[in-house]
Amino acid sequence: MNDLSADRRFATTLARGLSVLRAFRPSDDGLGNAEIAERTGLPKSTVSRLTYTLHALGYLTHARHGERYRPGPALLAMGNVAAASISFVEMAGPIMQRLADETRTLSLLAVRDGPRLLLAKAWRPAGVASIWLEVGHRLPLAGSSSGHCFLAALAEGAVEPVFREAVTDRGTDIERLSRIRQEAYGQLMSRGFAIADPAEYFAANIHAVSTPFFPRDLSEPVVFSCGALPADLGMARMEDEVGPGLRAAVRELESTLGLPPAPLRR
Repeated sequence: MNDLSADRRFATTLARGLSVLRAFRPSDDGLGNAEIAERTGLPKSTVSRLTYTLHALGYLTHARHGERYRPGPALLAMGNVAAASISFVEMAGPIMQRLADETRTLSLLAVRDGPRLLLAKAWRPAGVASIWLEVGHRLPLAGSSSGHCFLAALAEGAVEPVFREAVTDRGTDIERLSRIRQEAYGQLMSRGFAIADPAEYFAANIHAVSTPFFPRDLSEPVVFSCGALPADLGMARMEDEVGPGLRAAVRELESTLGLPPAPLRR
C-alpha cells in the first residue's frame, strides 16, 4: 500500500477489502480464499474474514457453503451507479462502436487502477474476430500503448505518485517510466496519439494505438485505444489510418460534450 499506510487518515481495513474485490477477473470461474490471498498478498486468515464480511453485505456471493466466491449483486449495483454518474462513457458508446466497425479493430477505454490500467469498456467490430482483451483486463503502464499514452498525458504534479505506485509492477523502474513518458509525450504533441514500440510491448500478439481524454468529472486522464492482431494492424496502418481515426473520434466526443480539446500540460 506504499506510504499511505503511514497516514492516520488511511483506512487499512477498507483498502484490504477493496483489494479483495479487485482480485477478481472476468475470466475467473470464482475464487477461493487461497487464490485471493495469493493475488492480493494478504494472509489467508485476513482474506477469510474479509470475504465473509463482503459476502454478508452482498458484495460477494456463492451458491452454498464452501463454494468459490464470485462478485455479488451489491457490486453490480455499484458498478451501474458509477457508469451512470460518469457521463462521457455513455456518450462515447456510439462513437467508439462506429470507429471499431470502420477500422475493424477492438476499441477500448482504459482507466488507471493502481499500478496498471483497467479496461473499463470494449467495443468489438461487427463480424470480425478480434483480440482477446476483455473488460476487467489490466494493462501495464510500461509496455502498452495505453500505458504510455496515460503517462504522457499526466499533469506534472500527478507524475510522482503514479510513478511511485507503478514501480511495484514487475520490470518497471523510474528511469524507464520517465523515458516512456517523454517519448510518448512527443508523439502526442506531434500527431495526437501514441504507439508503444512493438519490441517492448507486454504481449507479442497485440498492436495498439492510443489517445488521451480528459473528463471534466475525473481528476486524471483516461485513455481510448484501438487494438488488433499485428497481422491486421501493422505500424503503417496505425500511423496513417487508425491513429488519426481514433484522434478524430475522441475530438468528436469532446465536441459532443462541449469540451475544448484539452492541451497537454507540463
